[in-house]
Amino acid sequence: MEIILLERVAKLGQMGEIVRVKDGYARNFLLPQNKALRATEANKLKFEAQRADLEAQNQERKKEAEELGNKLDGYKFEVIRSAGETGQLYGSVSARDIADVLNEADYSVTRSQVAMEQPIKTIGLHTVAISLHAEVDVTVIANVARSSDEAARQAAGEDLSQREEIELDLEVFDGEMDDFFEEEAPRGEEEGTEGEEIEESASQA
Repeated sequence: MEIILLERVAKLGQMGEIVRVKDGYARNFLLPQNKALRATEANKLKFEAQRADLEAQNQERKKEAEELGNKLDGYKFEVIRSAGETGQLYGSVSARDIADVLNEADYSVTRSQVAMEQPIKTIGLHTVAISLHAEVDVTVIANVARSSDEAARQAAGEDLSQREEIELDLEVFDGEMDDFFEEEAPRGEEEGTEGEEIEESASQA
């Protein structure tokens, strides 16, 4: 499908450009989000008549996004979740979860502005990109931990997931060593047995 871009869209083009995209991408995202119009002759004329207003509106939205971005860029926040010993979450942290946390902190961010390729599935410090405008991108830091105490330790630079894995390996190793020593007979008992055999041989002689 051919469309007219009503704003700059990453990897597609600038405002006013006519580009060809997959039908599903246009119908499910670009057209409903008012980022584009079908490239019909009527819409081409409509766009040209409204270009000046659209450019002014875009500049205003960009200015607002930059103001928010200056406050939001680098913002760090905690997300408390249950996780196993190796740091694997019992669930995940989604783009909606990130948007909810930011909104609770009075940062107006929608789920679609959280640029995550996949949900977060482990504890740790995770950098998340936020696209506030087609030309304004910032990043925030999600400190995903099992408790506020662990979050503070992670913020201080401690890698809890790695520590847990090492402790788990040590526990397994200790268990294997215990089994090894239990199977080995005490040295004193072996010597005593040998002595008894010698005495018995001597008496028989």
